[in-house]
Amino acid sequence: MYWVIALFDDATEERIKEIWNELRAKDISYYEEEINDARPHLTIGSYTDLNKEEYIQSLKIFYHDDRALKVVFNTVGSFLNFGTLFLSPTVTRELLDFHTYHHDHFQAFNESASPLYLPGNWIPHCTLANKLSPEKLADGFQHCLERGDKIEAEITDIALIELVDDSKDCVDAPIVFSQSLKR
Repeated sequence: MYWVIALFDDATEERIKEIWNELRAKDISYYEEEINDARPHLTIGSYTDLNKEEYIQSLKIFYHDDRALKVVFNTVGSFLNFGTLFLSPTVTRELLDFHTYHHDHFQAFNESASPLYLPGNWIPHCTLANKLSPEKLADGFQHCLERGDKIEAEITDIALIELVDDSKDCVDAPIVFSQSLKR
């Protein structure tokens, strides 16, 4: 499995990691510990199989001149029946275009693409916690609501991560390629 992710500026990454730590301190979620080297992100696309080298070359070409993109997280949400707590950015034309242009350019790889991340289905989100019981989900919502702060962020990098082994309690999904966007 592979995921194309949008990474954030350092300040945003630290703020989201603070929330992960607060949820851990309250015994709500251990999300950051479930994935080695976890980084806050928006998933742009997901693929069951890729010619990794060909895809990386396409990423280099496509994103070589792209600019960083500002996003604002001001919504807390959840996916039904998954116990996932997330921050959702305001869906702007720029964010939708960024996502759509990616998938238009990488259409040749859509045979193995997850339909959940294709245009028209995509729900942009940054995961805060996963696999929560209904009670822990409610506690996580309450914590985020009490925090009450929006996060003004900037997407500064596009990265490709690869699931190495999902047979353990902690998943290895290292970044195999990253491209900085112009700021």
